Amino acid sequence: MIDILNLALPYFGVVFIGFACGKLKRLPDAGLAWMNFFLLYVSLPALLFGIMARTPFSELNNPPFLVATTLSTMVAFALALVIGCIVGRLPFREATMAGLAGGYGNIGYMGPGLALAVLGNKAAAPTALIFCCDSIFLFSIVPLLIELTDRDHPSLLHALRVVLRQILLNPLIMSTCAGALAAAVHFQPPVAFDRTLQFLQNAAAPTALFVLGVTVALRPFKRVPWEVPAVIAVKLLIHPLLSFGLMLAFGPFAQPWAATAVLMASLPPALNVFVIARQNETWIEPASVTVLIGTFASVVTLTSAMWLIQSGRLVFP
Repeated sequence: MIDILNLALPYFGVVFIGFACGKLKRLPDAGLAWMNFFLLYVSLPALLFGIMARTPFSELNNPPFLVATTLSTMVAFALALVIGCIVGRLPFREATMAGLAGGYGNIGYMGPGLALAVLGNKAAAPTALIFCCDSIFLFSIVPLLIELTDRDHPSLLHALRVVLRQILLNPLIMSTCAGALAAAVHFQPPVAFDRTLQFLQNAAAPTALFVLGVTVALRPFKRVPWEVPAVIAVKLLIHPLLSFGLMLAFGPFAQPWAATAVLMASLPPALNVFVIARQNETWIEPASVTVLIGTFASVVTLTSAMWLIQSGRLVFP
């Protein structure tokens, strides 16, 4: 268990350091804009490109795994959306954000670094595939549902154009696809380029976790909406259980692949849930509360999942 804590606590420690700095210093959150830009357009794309480019292309062709992991995310999203409608009595637009919080884990900021630390290089391919497929699904369904509830743009055709543009221009998806192409053609980058990528990749996790902590610290809340605890339970408990069950149903898969799927499903709600809520001016404060409480609660749930994986108690026949 000490080994698991030594792996997990530095990740949460950086989040808590960011949270403490945000509470103590109280700098305007406009200062986070360049850090978020660096993460979204520079550091995380470099990390995902590197992961995909170093993975043999033959390992990326695993349709049953893609179906199983994406299906678990779809079910978690749908369940959290229904909870938002029933428990929170939210309008459909806000319930869509609740669904995003229940299905979209911190697969960009925490996922790659944590999976590689727990499972080693064998987790690289499944991590990248899960990120890519989950991102395509969630960045498709959420803008689509939001656009369909927009009174100014109610047409399905307009909504589909918005969704397609967001997918094609998403820097994280673009870098993942570029990495897969590099793996397919056995691209060997020049030494200087490769070292630059390494610098950027190494900056991704600590910067992302610090930004996460600062961001939630700058979002005080007066109360916890009724739907938030249920949505967090979907993300931290039901989503990993769904992933585990679907790994068994669609398998057998190699142990590192199945374990990576469960670990990625165990991640807390992503900071991007709040970012997307703010962009769409809906469910903003509950999104901030969900990210904050979900991140703190995952200290227990995510660490437990890591312990089950590392101790060999989570076995996939």
